[in-house]
Amino acid sequence: MAEPVVLLSAAAVNAVLGFGWLALAMDTHWEQVYGEAAPKAATARNLRVAGALALALSLGLCLRADHPSMAALVWLMLLAGAAATIAATLSWRPRWLRPLWPGSRGAAG
Repeated sequence: MAEPVVLLSAAAVNAVLGFGWLALAMDTHWEQVYGEAAPKAATARNLRVAGALALALSLGLCLRADHPSMAALVWLMLLAGAAATIAATLSWRPRWLRPLWPGSRGAAG
C-alpha cells in the first residue's frame, strides 16, 4: 500500500518542479528570482522543456498509482495545488525558487 503514496508524492513534487521551471522560463519571473532582465534563449527553452517533461512525468506517475479516471482527477488537483504553490512563492519569496535552476549566476544578494 505504500507504493501509491510514494508514486503520488513523486507526482506532486514533479508538478511543483514543472510549474516552477515553466514560471522561470518567463522573463518577469526570471527577473523576480535572479535579478537579471531575462533568461538566455537556450535557458528559456530548456526550462520550458524541463517543465513540460516534469508535468508529463507527474501524469505518468498518477496513472501508475491508480486507474485512469481517478489518476486524471488526482493529476488535475495536483496541478492546481502546484500552480498555487509556485504563485504564492513568486509573490512572497521569489528567491526561494533559485535552487530550481542553480546554474544561473543571478544578482548577488
